Amino acid sequence: MGEEANCNVVMESAAPKENGHTGGAAAEAKAAAWAEITAADAAAVPKPTPPAEAVTVAVAVDPRLQGITDAIRVVPHFPKQGIMFNDITPLLLRPGVFKDAVDIFVERYRGMGIAAVAGIEARGFIFGPAIALAIGAKFIPLRKPKKLPGEVISETYVLEYGTDCLQMHVGAIEPGERVLIVDDLVATGGTLCAAIRLLERAGADVVECACLIGLPKFKDFFKLNGMHMASFLKIASERWTDIDKSAVHY
Repeated sequence: MGEEANCNVVMESAAPKENGHTGGAAAEAKAAAWAEITAADAAAVPKPTPPAEAVTVAVAVDPRLQGITDAIRVVPHFPKQGIMFNDITPLLLRPGVFKDAVDIFVERYRGMGIAAVAGIEARGFIFGPAIALAIGAKFIPLRKPKKLPGEVISETYVLEYGTDCLQMHVGAIEPGERVLIVDDLVATGGTLCAAIRLLERAGADVVECACLIGLPKFKDFFKLNGMHMASFLKIASERWTDIDKSAVHY
């Protein structure tokens, strides 16, 4: 990946939370606080009825997401001081959870007429081929410079410090083919934007970008050229269980 892999999320001024998850502790604190409310107080303050759409969302939450979230480790100060790195390797050691992660993508994209799945180096190579095989699509690796032999098409993009580049084999995609872009994590969206531009220059119809993890700190700053972004988990400070709730515009 580009900046998504190397700078997953900048640490806040407070000390890093264990495993990067604060949702559990927060939920327990809220539960304890509510437990202290007296019966008289509860009677005096009617509890509001949740809106119908909120109930619908709660019912629709996929139970597999909890196990996937728990299998992702957040490593403080990696690869350098001040970085909280989202590590998916523990998930890969749990075949059932790994399968659940792939199945969620497959269930979303099967039957959408997708001809190719493009995976971004390097962790997009983990999920991309499995998804492609399951939905009957070809897999296209989007690689860093000097990794692909033969003729390539390149797209350079700007990082916070310097630039990077993605490359794809010439002829890997046919004009008009429907393509899904896959990576493990989206932060600012810079690498995904480069992947979109690269594929569209080759004539592809990019259907969607899909990542397992979306970082909540940057969720309002995705720059995906109006492309729909599907992310199934939001970790580090909260759970992200809403799937593709908005079309991102830039």
